[in-house]
Amino acid sequence: MFDFLLKGGFFIWPILLCSVIALSVTFERLYYFKHSALKAGNVLARVKKMILDGKAGQAEKFAKSLPGPVAHIVGFTVHVGSQAQPAQEKEKIIAQAGANQMRKVSKNLRTLGIIAHISPLLGLLGTVTGMIAAFMQIEDLGGRVDASVLAGGIWEALITTAAGLAVAVPVMVAYHYLEGQADEVYAQMKNAAQDLFNLFGINSSNKPASDSPVKEDLEYGV
Repeated sequence: MFDFLLKGGFFIWPILLCSVIALSVTFERLYYFKHSALKAGNVLARVKKMILDGKAGQAEKFAKSLPGPVAHIVGFTVHVGSQAQPAQEKEKIIAQAGANQMRKVSKNLRTLGIIAHISPLLGLLGTVTGMIAAFMQIEDLGGRVDASVLAGGIWEALITTAAGLAVAVPVMVAYHYLEGQADEVYAQMKNAAQDLFNLFGINSSNKPASDSPVKEDLEYGV
C-alpha cells in the first residue's frame, strides 16, 4: 500500500504529513475533552449551596479540585465574586479568565480546519503536476504512445487527489465534532459564570444578561 502511494509523486508527502498532524491533534483533543468532562449542573448546585451556607472558601477549593475549564471558571468566579471590588471590574476579570480558558479549549482546532481545506488542494496540485509530467513524456516520444502508457501516467497522477480527499473527509468530520465539544464547554462556562454573577449580585449595571460583557468576551475572546 505504501509503495502504491509513493507512485503519487512529491505531493503525497505533505498529504501524509497532514494526516499525521491531524491524527495527533484529534486524539489529543479527544483526550482533553474526555478528561475535562464535568457534570456542570451538579457541581454548580453544590457550589451555590456552599456559598449560601457562608462557605465560599470551601466552594472555591472544591471547584478548583476538579478538572477542566468549567470547574476552573467556577472556582475563579467564586474567588473574584467574594472579593470587595466594583462589579464592572469583577466582570472584566472573570471575562478575561473565561477567554483564556476558551483559548485552551479550542487549542489546535484551527489546525484541523486548515488541514481539511488544504489536503484536497495539495492532492489536486499533485494531480496537475503529474499530468503535466505525463504529457511532457508523451511529447518527448513524439506522440507515439499507446493508451496503456497514457492511462498509467493518469492514474499515478490521480493518486494524490484520492489521498488528499481521503485525508480531508475524516479530518473535516473530526473538526466539526471537536468544535461542537468546544461550543458545549463554552455554553457551560457562560451559564455557570452567569449563575454565580447573579448569586453574588455582580450584575449591578442594570444591563440585560444578553448584553453582559462576559458573554461577549467569552464568545469573541478566542
